[in-house]
Amino acid sequence: MTGSESERLLTAVLVVPASERRRLRKERRHAAARLEAEQRHTERAAAQAKAEADRAERRATTYLAPAGEPGPAALRTPGRFRLPRHQDTSATLAGVFPFLAEAGLGSDGVFIGQDLYSGGSFVYDPWVLYAHGVITAPNLVLAGIVGAGKSALAKSLYVRSIPFGRRVYVPGDPKGEHTAVAQAVGGKAIILGHGLTTRLNPLDEGYRPTGMPDSEWATTVAARRRDLIGALAETVLDRPLSPLEHTAIDIALTGTVAENDVPILPMIVDHILTPDPADDTDGRLTEDGRLVGHALRRLVAGDLAGLFDGPSTVIFDPSLPMISLDLSRVTENSTLMSVLMTCSSAWMESALLDPAGGQRWVVYDEAWRLMAYPALLKRMDAQWRLARFYGIANMLIFHRLGDLDNVGDQGSAMRSLASSLLANAETRIVYRQEADQLGTTSAALGLTGTEQKLLPTLGVGQGLWRIKSRSFVVQHQLHPNEYALYQTGARASGLQ
Repeated sequence: MTGSESERLLTAVLVVPASERRRLRKERRHAAARLEAEQRHTERAAAQAKAEADRAERRATTYLAPAGEPGPAALRTPGRFRLPRHQDTSATLAGVFPFLAEAGLGSDGVFIGQDLYSGGSFVYDPWVLYAHGVITAPNLVLAGIVGAGKSALAKSLYVRSIPFGRRVYVPGDPKGEHTAVAQAVGGKAIILGHGLTTRLNPLDEGYRPTGMPDSEWATTVAARRRDLIGALAETVLDRPLSPLEHTAIDIALTGTVAENDVPILPMIVDHILTPDPADDTDGRLTEDGRLVGHALRRLVAGDLAGLFDGPSTVIFDPSLPMISLDLSRVTENSTLMSVLMTCSSAWMESALLDPAGGQRWVVYDEAWRLMAYPALLKRMDAQWRLARFYGIANMLIFHRLGDLDNVGDQGSAMRSLASSLLANAETRIVYRQEADQLGTTSAALGLTGTEQKLLPTLGVGQGLWRIKSRSFVVQHQLHPNEYALYQTGARASGLQ
């Protein structure tokens, strides 16, 4: 292009009117807007087509057959399993049963068996747990139907404690189950019964704690004897004593001790029925003590004669690993059993209440027999409340916790005492229970719905352990030698 031609073209462009230039710019903008709109429409249509294709594909896909998929792919789907994330404290998540297991009580103590939740070993010792602050009272309550395994657990628990320096007292064995065990561990089983030569004098001074002054010891012995005679009289009379009857007992006890170095029950009975004329100037004392005297005479010349009516023929040795009083030959009725338990408990009491006596198990078998009598129940309650001070771990054995409802009337003092025994035992072991006992057991222990449903399904030797607010399901394990020792005569299972 020549210079003259460029000049002519430039001149032609420059002379285009301003209105024409504005029209061209507007057309270019509109064309650009149409192109952008068409592009958006195309993209939207493609996205809708893709979404529709995905939906059609999902609708056409079978994730799980109605009857399940056969073979190795059973219950599997091609989709991903998604759960919303959840965060919480360990204290709250511990309630998500059974996905979290208890950490256990540690390894210090007596081996019991297997924790069925965690699969680990279960170890228990009330004194260790008390020292660590896990529990505030070392007492224990054990309940279970016949044949569930509670007796085998009780025996293995206290026998396995003996190598740790603990001793065992059984103040009354109604079925004689603990006799063979006491002999096997090097202890003594004292068998009481009609026709035997064994005598226990419940008025013995008993074991004197080390370092106790003479004046304090004399006062302690006098108070113990007074309480015992009153408890025996109340048990036989089946009512509380009146103040006049207490006076008759006090005067008779004072006179008997002043005249004899070794007082025995027949002497007390003689002083109550025929008091010293100097003490009974008007004959009123004889009348006041007449019913009490005849009630106590039953222990001397009645159906309990020959058991507690003379000096003791055996000596209580608190250093033995185990002492058991076998009452299996005198189980004629529950009243006799209660009287025997009261006497035997008093005979052991001086050693039990020695703060320097070490750590000891006190086993109350067939507890339903004992709790029906106010005097004996009061003695048990006093020992339970002082268990920590004296180093005692009381073990109370029931068939079912519903037995507590049979103690006294609703709202009575006896019912309150019986309930306090359970309240002062922070270890509660429940073996299999019948269906009609579940409500009572659950209310007494504060069980959850899951724990309540668990009780009827427990097998032999399996128990629900409630230690304060913690729960364990434990399978008790026995060595073959233990199993052979704990069998009781014709009861082939040995797990009564």
